[in-house]
Amino acid sequence: MAEQFSVGDHVRWNSEAGHVEGVITKKHTEDVEYKGHMRRCTEDDPQYEIKSDKTDHIAMHKGGALKRI
Repeated sequence: MAEQFSVGDHVRWNSEAGHVEGVITKKHTEDVEYKGHMRRCTEDDPQYEIKSDKTDHIAMHKGGALKRI
């Protein structure tokens, strides 16, 4: 099981443009539509919305893609 994170955690993830850092703004534990796609989320396997530090872009990732910094 992937590491669990909380709103406010500062994390890093790998994107097409390289490593990005940001702050978790929401934790989803139920299925949610995000940017036109259904994202599968559960209590045991949540997905997180993260606001990029540099661009203010919002991304959504599973915990396995994130590293706390």
